[in-house]
Amino acid sequence: MAKNLEISLLLDFYGDMLTEKQRDVVELYYNEDLSLGEIAAHSQITRQGVRDSIKRAEGILLDLEQRLGLAKRFRQIQDGLDQIARKAREIDSYNQRYGISNEISRCTAEIVRIANTIND
Repeated sequence: MAKNLEISLLLDFYGDMLTEKQRDVVELYYNEDLSLGEIAAHSQITRQGVRDSIKRAEGILLDLEQRLGLAKRFRQIQDGLDQIARKAREIDSYNQRYGISNEISRCTAEIVRIANTIND
């Protein structure tokens, strides 16, 4: 079972929709990088039980993302904010080269600050 970083992100968005046991097992597998055997020993269930629990949880998380798209939308917003900050820096660079306006420099710096604050 190859580890999928997408599942770790989906766990952040939809983890509360899983049972506590499913959430714990997926957290240990994806975020703590424990093996199925280590999780089985920790959770006092069989290795097959751990695998089944992870597979069920993955299905739930992927289904929720397909239906709601929150993680996809989050990534789009992050990408958009990165683009906004990059374009604001380009405008400021152009403004600095041609010495047009201190107000433009002030505004572009504020745009970058706001985009970075939201994106952190």
